[in-house]
Amino acid sequence: MIDAWSIVRISGNRGLIPSYAIVLGVMRWNKWDEEEIMLSWMRNLERRVKRSRALAMSAIKNLFDSLSDRRWFKVLKSSFLVHRSAKSSPEINQSTAEVDKTPLPRADSPLLEDNCQIYAVGDIHGRADLLEKLLFKIETDAADFEGEKHVVFLGDYIDRGLQSRQVIEILLSDRLSAFETHFIKGNHEDALLSFLSDPSFGPKWAAYGGRETLVSYGVRPPRSLSHNQEWEQAHDAFLSSFPNAHQKFFMTLPTRVQIGGYGFVHAGLRPGKNFAEQDDYDLMWIRDEFLDSRSTFDVVVVHGHTPVDEPYSDHRRINVDTGAYFTGRLSAAKLSASAVEFISTDT
Repeated sequence: MIDAWSIVRISGNRGLIPSYAIVLGVMRWNKWDEEEIMLSWMRNLERRVKRSRALAMSAIKNLFDSLSDRRWFKVLKSSFLVHRSAKSSPEINQSTAEVDKTPLPRADSPLLEDNCQIYAVGDIHGRADLLEKLLFKIETDAADFEGEKHVVFLGDYIDRGLQSRQVIEILLSDRLSAFETHFIKGNHEDALLSFLSDPSFGPKWAAYGGRETLVSYGVRPPRSLSHNQEWEQAHDAFLSSFPNAHQKFFMTLPTRVQIGGYGFVHAGLRPGKNFAEQDDYDLMWIRDEFLDSRSTFDVVVVHGHTPVDEPYSDHRRINVDTGAYFTGRLSAAKLSASAVEFISTDT
């Protein structure tokens, strides 16, 4: 019988969209472990698309976020949208030239006052090691600034990486006492809370990388892809090992923060609505409708959720998700009255 790795190799020779069809189809026909297959597929894909890493990461994240639905037509549709937009999206086809500063659009008044400086941190995904490095760079950069200093974390602190608990411990510490800190809820925090309230959500959360989070809290993750007694037991064990401070942190996360002319969210905004009118679900989960639109909003949107090769900035939005769990690169945007600069762990 053909093995899983052979399927991954064969599918990798047939292009991005056929890869989804072959891998997912064979995986479900043979009832193979979803996580194992996808990790192999990701490694193979990474080797084959080095010249388009942003496309690969966007496709992979779309895939992971769709897997739990069990209807793989949606996955194929998602991959088609990513493939279709590759030539037109400035987020996927950026120049390889390094750009450290981008002039901000000037409205009737500046987006920030001169005495205000903000650092917006992208998706961490269980990489406490990268978080430590980035915070050191932020602290060093801000040391001589005497005005109002903020750090905004854009969500997705957990899952996929193996250090989710350590990430939360850092965020709850007094490490950033010199800054005013803001923590936004991402779709992965939303998924964890769904599991806390309903054990049957466990298999869906696992598809988003929840198993790694369970491990970081000392809980053995079930291998089952459907709700059963294993997930009930994991739920009870997680509740027992989940510190009260962590639970309070997750349950009180806002979905949006506005400072000056910037609106900070995890995923994006729904076109046609002002910042204050946005639905919480969209702020955590939206993707294509926001990225494909050219609509402007009443704020410049600062977000993560969709990984890119390099942090991206234009007149309407700034994206600082550089796929930390996958690339080993965590990034932040430094916002001031006159410019946006980018700070990353590998620069």
